[in-house]
Amino acid sequence: MQQGLTPDRIADLGALDGPVLVFGGTYGNLEATQAFLAAARGLGIAAGNTICTGDVVAYGADPQAVSDLLREWGCAIVMGNCEEALAAEAADCGCGFDEGSACAALSAQWFAATRRDLDPATKRWMGGLPRRIVFTLVGRRIAAIHGGAAQINRFVFPSTPAADKAAEIDATGTDGVIAGHCGIPFSEIVGGRLWHNSGAIGMPANDGTARVWYALLSPVRGGIEVTHRALDYDHRGAAAKMRARGYPASYADALGSGLWPSCDVLPAAELAERGRALIPGSMFWPFAALPQAAE
Repeated sequence: MQQGLTPDRIADLGALDGPVLVFGGTYGNLEATQAFLAAARGLGIAAGNTICTGDVVAYGADPQAVSDLLREWGCAIVMGNCEEALAAEAADCGCGFDEGSACAALSAQWFAATRRDLDPATKRWMGGLPRRIVFTLVGRRIAAIHGGAAQINRFVFPSTPAADKAAEIDATGTDGVIAGHCGIPFSEIVGGRLWHNSGAIGMPANDGTARVWYALLSPVRGGIEVTHRALDYDHRGAAAKMRARGYPASYADALGSGLWPSCDVLPAAELAERGRALIPGSMFWPFAALPQAAE
């Protein structure tokens, strides 16, 4: 167990000052990860105020380089299902795709290539990552998880019922959750508490654009401003390497088209939004919105 982790594999960062940068799903996409780190430098935000919601590797052609880059930078990283599976030398990525689905067939290709391209030391590092990260921002306790509080590969989408999100937040015992896994950026106030997904850095959001997404949680008067930011990068270079190194061509195509090659996991509401460009924007999470029990 890594130093600083509880027996439940929870890492507590304590109180963080200033804005917190949130990202997820770098997915082995080196060009996108480098662009994100450049954006972090431009914002003046250090690794100590940055949290990754997991799946450092997946579809992209540079799993080792991306892992090395993020480890060197030193941001906090939650274990995703990809890290869990690779550390365990599992037969598949553990993404939660239905057996026989197009998503499952495609994942078998990139998972085999990723497992081939990662060294044993990196897989051991992945196995030591925390399953949850907690921190405090201007008095509000926030948990970072990958999918669900108990189920690492649970898909929580914008259309997932608010009651389900509330139950997940309850399970963390915090005022809000930042999560990953579903690949779609969104924020929602649920009974005065926050559910937030920054989206992914390594793959577009199925919105018909090549942009990828990250987020910023900024203390402001009376609450926290949650800002979704889009990021442009050299998607053509990243896609060319995927094709050259034996990663699925359909996911390489998706880097440019902004459309996922398979949508088996999507609920009807998200499927109806496929190809509709997302708009960067902000949401205000007021402290007054929190229920009395969370004070």
